[in-house]
Parts: sequence; structure tokens; C-alpha cells
Amino acid sequence: MLALLAVCAGTGAVAQAPQVEVDVLARPVARGTILGAEDFVRQTVAAPMARTALRATDAVGQAATRNLLSGATVGGHDVAPPALVRRGDAVALTLRSGALVISAPARALSDGAAGASVRIVNLATNRTLDAFVEGSGRVAILLP
Repeated sequence: MLALLAVCAGTGAVAQAPQVEVDVLARPVARGTILGAEDFVRQTVAAPMARTALRATDAVGQAATRNLLSGATVGGHDVAPPALVRRGDAVALTLRSGALVISAPARALSDGAAGASVRIVNLATNRTLDAFVEGSGRVAILLP
């Protein structure tokens, strides 16, 4: 592990930067992998490295937005909510307006996490629409 060293002015003394204990990755993680508690270990690192580190409890259940190295801290920009709908997936489309509920098969044109807006193609009408992700393989359009 690299230790940050600072030379005290005028005395020639060498001081080590403060160390803190944080959660780091126990193994390399590929982009798109959903993080679990087993992916983290506690390790002592230099305070500047720990400044933007997330706690393991905050990162568990999130998907890696890029490839992450073993021993690295995980920051907020390294993870995002997992996609529940993937581009090209068949999805169940529900259109709701008051008591009226219409269902139709559709295909996702983009990825989306829970609550995100995604483009879809309604397979019954061949129209492209914007819908919100409700769950895994489920999207909805809400009308007034």
C-alpha cells in the first residue's frame, strides 16, 4: 500500500499521512455486476483515498458502472441502480388512466432502472412510446 509522506518544512522529518479504515473491494468487479456484501473487506488506507468512499452497506445491491479493481474504494460515481429492463428485452406494457387499464406486449429500446423513463415499441401497434420502468420486465404509461 502506498503511504503518503510529507516532509516537515525545515526539520527534514518525515510524517505519514493519517490512516482510516474503509470498505474496499475484495476482488475485481466487472461492469454491470451487482455488488454484494461478500465483495467488500475492511482495510486501512490513506485518508485522502477514503474521502469519497462509500460504505459497503450503501453500495450493496448497486451495479458497477465500470470495471473496478480489487482493493479499490467504491465511490458514488462507480455504482448505479441496476437495470431492470434491458434494450431488446420483451416487456409487459401497462397503460393506466383512472380505472381503465390496458396491457400489451412491447420491446424495450433502452436500458432502465426502477422509475426510469425508457423508450419502447408497442408490438400490437408498432408505435414507439416513452414508459416508466415498474419492475423487472414491466413498464407503464400513466395518463391523466
